[in-house]
Amino acid sequence: MKRQLTDAEWQDAQAVWDFHRVHHRVAPAAAAVALGCNDIGVADYAADLYHRGLFPTVVFTGATSRDTAHVFPRGEAVHFRERALELGVPDSAILVEPAATNTGGNITLARHVLAGAGLTPESVLLISMPYMERRAYATCRRLWPEVAPICTSASLTLEEYVKTVGDAAEVVDMMVGDLQRVMVYPERGFAIPQPVPPAVEGAYNRLVAAGFDSRLL
Repeated sequence: MKRQLTDAEWQDAQAVWDFHRVHHRVAPAAAAVALGCNDIGVADYAADLYHRGLFPTVVFTGATSRDTAHVFPRGEAVHFRERALELGVPDSAILVEPAATNTGGNITLARHVLAGAGLTPESVLLISMPYMERRAYATCRRLWPEVAPICTSASLTLEEYVKTVGDAAEVVDMMVGDLQRVMVYPERGFAIPQPVPPAVEGAYNRLVAAGFDSRLL
C-alpha cells in the first residue's frame, strides 16, 4: 500500500520542493542538455522548448539506473530521443550521450558530445525534473564553469508532479535524496556549495526522521 503523507509531511515536502526550484528566467541558449531520469516528461518539455526556438541543438544524456532500467531498457537518452522525434524535433537537432550514470556524468559527457560536434556553447539550458534543478545547477557550475547554465523544468506544482508519478512518498524520497546531495556533494568536489535555509534543513531532517530515506547516500 502506498504511504499517505500527513499534513505536516506535505508542508515539509513543499518547503524542499520550493528550494529545489531555482526560478531561472528561461531564455534562448546556444544548446540544451536534457538530463536522463525516470521521467519522460523531461523529453516532452525539451521538445516544447525546441519548438519555441530556445535552442538549436539538444543533448539527451543518460544510461540506465535502478529507477529507469525497467522503463527505459535501452537507456534514458535513447528513449528521450525517440520521444522528441515523435514530438517533431528533427533528428539533426539531437545529439545522444548514452553512457552517463549520474549528474556529473550527464554534464561532463554531454559537454564532450557537444565538442565532438564542433559546438562550444557559452550558454546551455539544463532541462531536468523539477526537484533536480538546484543540483543540476550546482553540478554544472562546478564541472563546466565556462558555461552559463539556465536551469529549467516543466512548470508543475508539487501536487501536479505527484499525480504524474502516482506515488507521493516516492517523490518525497527522491527530493530528500537530492537535497542531501546538494548539501554533501560540494565537500566531494562534485558541485558548488549552496546555502540551505534553516527552515528547509529543518524540513529535510523531519522527513528523514519520518522514514523518507530510501534515496539517501
